[in-house]
Amino acid sequence: MNPNLYLPPSLVRVEKISLRGPGVVILTGPSSCGKGEVAQALCEMLSIDPERHLSMGGILRNTVERSKEDSNYAKLLAEKYSLSKDVSMFDSIDTNDELTEKVRRYLPEVQEIFNRAASSEDVSQLEWLEFCTIRGLLIPNRWTQDLISAEIDTILQAKNSDGDDSHDLPFILDGYPRTVAAAEHLLGYLNSVNVPVVKVLHLSISKAEMRTRAGKRGRADDHEEALRSRFEFYVENVQPSVDYIKTELGGSAISLIDAHQPEFVEENGKRKFQLLDSIDNVVSTSLRALGVPRIIVRDLLEARREKRS
Repeated sequence: MNPNLYLPPSLVRVEKISLRGPGVVILTGPSSCGKGEVAQALCEMLSIDPERHLSMGGILRNTVERSKEDSNYAKLLAEKYSLSKDVSMFDSIDTNDELTEKVRRYLPEVQEIFNRAASSEDVSQLEWLEFCTIRGLLIPNRWTQDLISAEIDTILQAKNSDGDDSHDLPFILDGYPRTVAAAEHLLGYLNSVNVPVVKVLHLSISKAEMRTRAGKRGRADDHEEALRSRFEFYVENVQPSVDYIKTELGGSAISLIDAHQPEFVEENGKRKFQLLDSIDNVVSTSLRALGVPRIIVRDLLEARREKRS
């Protein structure tokens, strides 16, 4: 049981706090570690507008959908970011031997998803983006760097509900960076727009726990080979990206968070897993890493659970 919930009673209860801004809280970790759930909870408990929660997966999915539905947006992608449905992956500015080999390796799956004839070898940039988003594959560095920079720039220029400049308000970035090159670009970009990194919350789970969680999702791409590949990618790329940030910003910028803190209750002589309480335990640890006192964490979690009941 989380010790943050068992503190001496107080005569007052804190139900709302805010994160000092400006700045960004970065959530990183392996697949299925719960970054999205933790980010959503932190937005709620730190008074951060949900629209200021930037998820790399969400950004990619939104880019794919908007490019299909909004011709002006598709034109913007083509003209400003050289990302188009009319340019083949075999003839784009990103093409190199490694990328060409990767696209050819996945051609049978691409043909199946887009209902192409087996003889077709044409894959556009936006089709490849959609395929990689579905399969959880890396896209060219230039694409991720441009898209994440554009999203951050958008929220920095937006006005808040009171009509004030939102540059001085904090935001959350989850699922990015995933490589050292991406981390280097991100830190350089944040520095150029005068946005500090408040904290990097590095959520950690074991390979076995990742497999267990993925199995419960029931997604078609959560098979054993894909899960092994994702964990290897985490070890070989995501962890080094965190180490790079630590080297650049110092060890105090990083907090390692145990993302597996299960909660159980006894029902009819059996232990029953409590998903939401388990998430709360991870959120509690994250709040403490951000400097929130334990007694305030307890109050915030009590208020959060009362809303759910």
